[in-house]
Amino acid sequence: MELHQLRYVVAVAETRNFTRAAERCLVVQSALSHQIARLERELGARLFDRTSRRVRTTPAGEAFLPAARQCLAAAERAAAEVASAVGEIRGQLTVGMIPTVAAVDIPAALDAFHRRYPQVRIRLRVGGSEQLVDQVKEGTVDIGFLGLPVSARPEGVTARRLAYDRLVAVVAPDHPLAGRTEVDLARLATETFVDLPPGTAGRAQSDQAFAAAGVHREVAFEVSTVDSMMTRLVRRQLGIALLPSNFTPHLPGVVTIPVRDAPARIEHLIWNRTTLTPAATAFLTELDIPVDDGGSDGEH
Repeated sequence: MELHQLRYVVAVAETRNFTRAAERCLVVQSALSHQIARLERELGARLFDRTSRRVRTTPAGEAFLPAARQCLAAAERAAAEVASAVGEIRGQLTVGMIPTVAAVDIPAALDAFHRRYPQVRIRLRVGGSEQLVDQVKEGTVDIGFLGLPVSARPEGVTARRLAYDRLVAVVAPDHPLAGRTEVDLARLATETFVDLPPGTAGRAQSDQAFAAAGVHREVAFEVSTVDSMMTRLVRRQLGIALLPSNFTPHLPGVVTIPVRDAPARIEHLIWNRTTLTPAATAFLTELDIPVDDGGSDGEH
């Protein structure tokens, strides 16, 4: 079993197409197909079901993929460690973030890092805080930027607190509340909301605050992430939103109102000490984050 065979299997599984997988791996399709067939003979099991219309991973293939990815990641880490030992930073850096990160200018940080370490391939993943914690634990994401209610802490990872922020009400410019200098949760509870799905950290911040205030609100529109759709719904007065005050200046065409008893959140930077690569260490250094002190939260 050879590394290039593992790489071909992962590429086919992710693209579900032999032609696109060959293009990704920079080989001709016949060579890729030959190597996968050779590996299947060695394993004594088919990894893919092939038809004229689609390629589907078999149960044996699904069982094979996690170990294949781990082997490839370990080989890449080994190469990166060798390069680091001779003064070079290379390999891959995967950064995960929630859409509402405000404590760090992520594009500017990645730009500065790329200029300093052009041989590092950078991947950016956007997702929810819970997903990012799991991905950092698993080692599929190197560095994660997330936001949690003040009552929550990232578990099973090394974490550093970046910023504390309070949420503000976000309304359309012609909404009846738009002229207010301040509002409270009891008044906001009479409005219809646009929010994230239940169970997410972003939703929990608001749900916990309304519960503590003893009032109930209606969430009529649930969006999977804070994006242009949420803003468009607010601008059309289909609902209002609660979002971090440091993030809302990036939203066009809406008005923000301070909330007297607003929920709060803390932004965290997280990483996994056991899978920390030279590239990830260099990125933390670029952010002036000391790796050895365990962060202000430490390990949980």
